[in-house]
Amino acid sequence: MVDTDRITGAAKELGGKVQGAVGDLTGSKRDSVEGRAREAQGTAENLYGQAKDTVRDAADHVADTARDLGGRVRDTVGNLVGSGDVEDRARRAQGAAADTYERAERSVRSAGREAYDYAEDAYENSGRSVRQGGRELTHQIAEHPVAALLVAGLLGYGLGLLIHGRD
Repeated sequence: MVDTDRITGAAKELGGKVQGAVGDLTGSKRDSVEGRAREAQGTAENLYGQAKDTVRDAADHVADTARDLGGRVRDTVGNLVGSGDVEDRARRAQGAAADTYERAERSVRSAGREAYDYAEDAYENSGRSVRQGGRELTHQIAEHPVAALLVAGLLGYGLGLLIHGRD
């Protein structure tokens, strides 16, 4: 199952790329900066979703492998009951498998927490950049209201062409 952060992150990333490109085309530093910030925020959110998916998949794989290994050890012990030495070795092997499973589970959970913390930091930093870009955009619009209206009109026209196509 794909994490929803991957989907929303990809959408924000695409929106940021479009906004940045429009800013580059129109010469609007504010749109360009805000678009890049939104793109970075989307990328961070997408990476966060990917990290969650990877950790979830790794934890599932470790759990499945440990269950399979434990089942095999139980089957082997069950088949060899009566031989003290073999039974003792099988019990030690089962204990070693359980220890390995616990260590792997702790490692996967630790990696997941680290990935989560990294993605959360990136998300917060991109949020600050978007807010700063928004303030800059507001300032530029206040200074150049006619140019802002022209850009908004061109964007609306371009989106209309994209949505409805050229007839």
